Amino acid sequence: MRMPVIFAAHGAPVLLDDEVWMAELAGWAKAMPRPAAILMISAHWEQRPTTLGATRTVPLVYDFSGFPARYYETKYPSPGAPELAGRVRGLLDARGIPWSDDEGRGLDHGAYVPLVAMYPEADVPVLQVSMPALDPRELVELGRALAPLREDGVLVFGSGFLTHNMRYAFRPGIPSWAREFDAWAEEALLAFDVDLLEDFRRRAPAPDLALPTWEHYAPLLVSAGAAAEGAARPAVTFPITGFWMGGAFTRRSVQID
Repeated sequence: MRMPVIFAAHGAPVLLDDEVWMAELAGWAKAMPRPAAILMISAHWEQRPTTLGATRTVPLVYDFSGFPARYYETKYPSPGAPELAGRVRGLLDARGIPWSDDEGRGLDHGAYVPLVAMYPEADVPVLQVSMPALDPRELVELGRALAPLREDGVLVFGSGFLTHNMRYAFRPGIPSWAREFDAWAEEALLAFDVDLLEDFRRRAPAPDLALPTWEHYAPLLVSAGAAAEGAARPAVTFPITGFWMGGAFTRRSVQID
């Protein structure tokens, strides 16, 4: 079955204690076709060339500090995906995109936190790949290379945040820049204007406030590229919306069919 492409706002490890958000993610997964495998692109792994993570079950990467001990005890022993890794290597070769392997690299929190909510049995094979660089065109082209995986029943899964500004975390109210950037992203996605999404630093409102650094936005561009390979404009929906930690982060998550 042809799979959608998604982008999920993933939250910090504390999302695991957010019953409402966890339930929203679980409901979203149940509403989609069950994937044969998941290809994960997280905001928390940038490495050139595009690198394929472990193809067997290995320990998670607890890439955060200062949290209570229980967050370092989370497990997500998803099956490895060696067949998917072989397919990805072939697709990258076909586009002339260099790649490497890191068989010891486990899933980081941008990958496993939403997966704990969406596929809690950890019974779907998962492969994580790195973003090669924070270059909008390169990220879209990576997504385009991965697009054929949809026909294999693979869920191409970008994980990040459309806005991400820790300086505003826990402040009261939702700042105007957060609402404006979120609304701009909604409009650009509904129109599925990939060129506009690529050029967000010049054409979006308040990009320096919405994204002081933009690695959390970057997986959206991979997802958009993977959905852009087709004759018709895809249908875009937003299974989860709203804001988190005041207005520091938008929870807007995206499904592209």
